[in-house]
Order: sequence, then structure tokens, then C-alpha cells
Amino acid sequence: MKRRTLYLACGIPVAIACFLFLTILFVPSRSVEGLLTRICANAGYTLRCTGFGKSLPVGFSARTLELGSEKGALLQLRDAKVRLELLPLLTGKVAVACSGGIGAGEVKGEVTLGKKPGWDLNCRGVRLEEIPFFKNVAEANVKGEMRLTGKLTPGKGGGHGEMQLEVKGAEVAGVKVGTMPLPDAAYREVRGALSIDKGRATLKSFTLNGDGIYVRISGDTQLGKPVGASPLNLTMEMMPKPSFLERQKFVFLLLTKYQSSPGAFRIPIRGTLAHPTI
Repeated sequence: MKRRTLYLACGIPVAIACFLFLTILFVPSRSVEGLLTRICANAGYTLRCTGFGKSLPVGFSARTLELGSEKGALLQLRDAKVRLELLPLLTGKVAVACSGGIGAGEVKGEVTLGKKPGWDLNCRGVRLEEIPFFKNVAEANVKGEMRLTGKLTPGKGGGHGEMQLEVKGAEVAGVKVGTMPLPDAAYREVRGALSIDKGRATLKSFTLNGDGIYVRISGDTQLGKPVGASPLNLTMEMMPKPSFLERQKFVFLLLTKYQSSPGAFRIPIRGTLAHPTI
């Protein structure tokens, strides 16, 4: 029985690898690109690639890749690659590595298939102004250098995972929650930690330490399908210094009813992930 179990443990990943290899070998690149485009279209997104083709030993690559929506581009990658990792097959694991560049920064990830599926994500040196989502969807001017790491293990009830975010030299302008404008500010440091357990995403901490203002966001959301429909249950606390408050008096006048004490504002954020409201 042990030998049979060993054969199964090794044979299944090898069979999957052989299937992927034969698929890549015999299916034209244009057909694969068309399939990916249709998958994105069914989810409500557009996919555009240049230089899409096969890469050795087992994978695909594109010189540029753009994911968009009806509002415009959301994400643009250069030198995007997806390839089957061969060494993990020796341990009975099927892993697909993904990589690409955003501006001068890089994005790397790994998707694991089989009995213990999951994914890892790592972004380094990515400039927020190089991500078109903020301008086209959030309609905001955002700058800063981002570092992001994340892990997710799917499972019954939604799985579990965690994400950590760090942004240095952040500048935020033109941000609105629904129709309510938020103050423009420069932040020396932004840090955030998100945990996911059984489909519920909880902000363990999210702080923005700025020049004249300190912001803290907390709360959670039950992740839905699609993700944009996830209901928000967040609270934003803002503590501006008097000089900062005076410079942006108009914005804080609009937020007067959320003032919890002198120099402190407590703002509930509801709606959905795609359409937050105050």
C-alpha cells in the first residue's frame, strides 16, 4: 500500500506536468491567448498582449500585458512570464511561477496546484503611479514606492491567508470615498496587514503616518463573488494637527459630523469593495 501511495503521489504531478507540456507543445500560442482573453472577458475584464508566445522549457511569455475594464487599464506588465516549475515535481508538487515588471519594479508569484493549492505574491520597487488602476478607477493621484507580500491557501469556507503592505514616500491627492473627498496629504510611511480566514478579510492594521496627519483604518469584509461585491465594514480614524486642518479647512468642514473629539475624526466606510461609501 505504501508503494502504491508513493506511485500515486509522484504519478499525479508528473501526469499533470505532461499534460501541460503537451498542451504547450501542440496548441498554437494564438489559441492560448484567445482562451485567456475569453476567460478575462467572462469575468468582466479585457486582456491585451503584445509578443505573446511560448517560452522554454514549459511556459508562455508576453512583451507587454494589459488588464483592463470599461474604465480603462487596471494593470500593465512588461516581460510577463508564466512557466511550470520542474524541480518541485520531484517532491510531488505542481507549481506555476509568474513574473513581470511594473515600471522599474518587479512582481513575482507562484501558484501551487494539487492537494494543497495556494499562491504566493511578492512585489518590490513598484511605483504606485505606474499602476493605472488608481487614475482610471479610483480617479486619484497616488505616488510612492510599494512593497507587497501575500499568501493564500484556498479551502472550505474561503480558505486563509495574509498580506502585508509597505509604501514609502507616499503622496495622495484627489481621493474620494463615494462622493466624499478626503484630504490630500504626503505620508512618510504607510503600513498595512490583512488576514483572511474562512473568506473573511480583516485589516489587522493599516496606518498612514503623514506630515501633519495620522490615519488609521480598521474593520473587515466578507469576501464575495465577484470580489468587488464584498460588503465593507471599515472605520477610518483621522487625527490632523491644527496647522494641517487649517490648510484643508473645506474638506474637514464636510467631515464635521464625524468629529469624535477635538482634532479627531471617526468615519464609517460602508458600501462594497468596488463602490465604497461614507
